Amino acid sequence: MPKYVFVTGGVVSSVGKGIVAASLGMLLESRGFKVAMMKLDPYINVDPGTMNPYEHGEVFVTDDGAETDLDLGHYQRFTHAKLSQKSNVTTGGIYNAVIQKERRGEYLGKTVQVIPHITDEIKSRIRMLTTESESDTDVAIIEIGGTVGDIESLPFLEAIRQFRLELYPTPCCTIHVTLLPYIDAAGELKTKPTQHSVRALRDIGIQPDIIICRTGPHNLGPDQRRKIAMFCNVTEDAIIGAKDVSPIYAIPLNLNTQGLDTMAMRVLGIEGQPQDLTEWRAIVEKILKPEHEIRIAAVGKYVGHDDAYKSINEAITHAALANRCKVHYEWIDSEQFENGATPEEKLKDYDGVLIGPGFGSRGIEGKIKAARYVRQSGKPFLGVCLGMQIAVIEMTRNCLNLPQANSTEFDPATPDPVISLLSEQRGIQDMGGTMRLGAYRCQLTPDTKTREAYGEDIIYERHRHRYEFNNAYRERLEKEAGLVISGIHPRGDHELVEIVELKGHPWFCASQFHPEFTSTPLRPQPLFRDFVKAALAGRMREKHG
Repeated sequence: MPKYVFVTGGVVSSVGKGIVAASLGMLLESRGFKVAMMKLDPYINVDPGTMNPYEHGEVFVTDDGAETDLDLGHYQRFTHAKLSQKSNVTTGGIYNAVIQKERRGEYLGKTVQVIPHITDEIKSRIRMLTTESESDTDVAIIEIGGTVGDIESLPFLEAIRQFRLELYPTPCCTIHVTLLPYIDAAGELKTKPTQHSVRALRDIGIQPDIIICRTGPHNLGPDQRRKIAMFCNVTEDAIIGAKDVSPIYAIPLNLNTQGLDTMAMRVLGIEGQPQDLTEWRAIVEKILKPEHEIRIAAVGKYVGHDDAYKSINEAITHAALANRCKVHYEWIDSEQFENGATPEEKLKDYDGVLIGPGFGSRGIEGKIKAARYVRQSGKPFLGVCLGMQIAVIEMTRNCLNLPQANSTEFDPATPDPVISLLSEQRGIQDMGGTMRLGAYRCQLTPDTKTREAYGEDIIYERHRHRYEFNNAYRERLEKEAGLVISGIHPRGDHELVEIVELKGHPWFCASQFHPEFTSTPLRPQPLFRDFVKAALAGRMREKHG
């Protein structure tokens, strides 16, 4: 039977619960345990698929097509846990399931209530995490979104209280992640908010076993540690300081130094194998001590929110460490190219250009102008999802002399719909969970940069899109524009174009899928890796004449 760890948060939101959960998962794996990961989100959206990236950050997609919280991206980058539909549960999803059961009469006419029906559904989802293919899980780590004290989180916390009681005498471990604010006037970290947060958790009936204190740039002192231990009923060695460290991949090492995994194993009553963190330490060392530096521009429209493209940002980091270089990675708002600024002016000093994913027509014409510049200038280019569609639209307009070519997403009346709605999408009105989602087979073309990057003929990558390349324009683009189709997905009556390249260009690759979702520091994604490699090679040629 698996052991369970619950991670809660206090004082403020975005306190770092996801990173703590992912870090503990990595450390337990280094001890020889198999882990499963889950995020419980208290919002009423069924999933984050329809939420604005400015508000919520990116939507992370799993192999089986679940649109999930970005914290699952942290889980994948730090651990080997298998992530799926079961790994992200929301209040909306729970209530939707309970209401459907009530409509089917499964509650036999009883009054349906938060307790026991909502809490029972939450507990059943937690149990489902470790069934079937994950039945050999040793430790399941469950992160509860939101902040203790929020109304939205109460059903999840109550479910966890019940779950722990039902497992008794099998031990569970609760880790509470909290903030210690620093008051400049007093010159010290304050523990009172943490005391109140733990008291609120204990009022619900949950006593934390470990408290992790976010302290910003400050160190957690012995006085604060003693005070928290005394007022929160936790031993001093279970109070762990979480000072801000960089890069993010150094966080597990910092927590390990303070004994997080050792303490968790002690609470759970388990013993692990000897630990070897050599590989992880090497990752941090490579990031901190690069041999070269390059600049890459990412042209997008969600540039005001760092988490809107979280997986792309991290995939660039992984690609950089694979090439022993530091990437100065800067987001460029595409709308400025529609308001007088030119791509030549803004992009000429960068070593590579990326055009990322997105929805809606805002900023599209600016992206098309940027794509034309990189095609003509020879700068290394990587397009992701919408970035691939933008590259195709640009070539159709300027190489085939079809100036009104467009995607039907942006111009339903375009006379040249080089990008059009997927056949299975026609007639669908709902927005949530209705796109082409999850991992699909892609067959690579020999003697292409894509085939060289992956080193194999068949790959599987994750998708999240409604529109596709229109094969009616394929032959002309190949003959007249130098377009190379380097990856396709066979679909019965026709092939779905997955990856395109540009003949004669130093490095120009664009994919309909999202390669960033499979990148990890231990396994950098091949397209991102070779994109950075090409940008670095260009920098070296320029440097040495």
